[in-house]
Amino acid sequence: MVTIKDVARAAGVSTATISRVVHNGGNVGDECRARVKKIIEEMGYRPNSNAQALVNRSSKTIGIVTPKLSMSFFGSLASGVEKAAREINYKLLMTNSLYEKETEQAAIDSLREHNCKSIIIHSDYSDEKTLAKLAKEIPGLVVINRFLPSLANRCVWLDNVSGGQQIGQYLLEKGHKEFAVVTSVYKNRDPDLRVQGLLKALEDEGITIPSSLIAQSTSNMEGGALAARALIESGKKFTAVVAYNDLMAVGLMNELQDQGIRVPEDVSVVGFDNLDIANACRPRLTTMCYPIEEMAAYATELSIELAQENKKLAQKTHLFMPTLIERNSVRDLTQK
Repeated sequence: MVTIKDVARAAGVSTATISRVVHNGGNVGDECRARVKKIIEEMGYRPNSNAQALVNRSSKTIGIVTPKLSMSFFGSLASGVEKAAREINYKLLMTNSLYEKETEQAAIDSLREHNCKSIIIHSDYSDEKTLAKLAKEIPGLVVINRFLPSLANRCVWLDNVSGGQQIGQYLLEKGHKEFAVVTSVYKNRDPDLRVQGLLKALEDEGITIPSSLIAQSTSNMEGGALAARALIESGKKFTAVVAYNDLMAVGLMNELQDQGIRVPEDVSVVGFDNLDIANACRPRLTTMCYPIEEMAAYATELSIELAQENKKLAQKTHLFMPTLIERNSVRDLTQK
């Protein structure tokens, strides 16, 4: 029996490319597509229809592609999808993109080989044109944590600008006027949007943040610690730091306290996401709640609904709002 690996070897391409040709997917040149089709015909390759039939009879499936499932945030995302899928007797297939465009495409191809018509993707690097083409090929494609105008009714995303504004307004109400920011060095949309919202709230009160007090680093605890050192070395005064996410905030707090700077007595810290660690660290972290599991459950229902034959897309968007969770990491400077 001829396998997909046999065809890939004969054609000198990857199994992912063979899958794209079989499923009429994108990212394959016309010349390559024609050559692969000819080899498929000559070798008599047929997709494993028996296996597909077994999948269809035994279970319904939904796929999810995230950058890295081992990270707490994406683990929560996958957990939300899994819980919602289990309630309606769907099975979940999970795969990583590892923050790479080609690996992301291969992950999608792998899910399609498993006959997934419902796929939820957290995509940072595929462009809008690529995702729009995929949406035409995959009935139940849903993009989570990103807004794309041409796919607005397939996007489930968070208002990050509003989240940044809420943090700014909260800290202003607590009497803070000297701010620092710890943001992600990675060039995706969320960090910029959160900082944009924060700066807008401060601008309305005539407050600016010096560039030396906006530190960029990796979006983990180590990155938060490195950013804390950079802020301290700047020599500039600040009473409140806004971190891109909870992991950076915890690393930041640890480093500040290691340097003899008390939190929140000397410096207040606010995070974003409301991961479990935010309630386990000391002091317990004030943060913005990113309702990722709720969004994941919603995305699951939307994806399965869209995958139904002849289902028309409703002309509506799917925007979620973050909410502030107040704990112990912010000092109220209005209270003497």
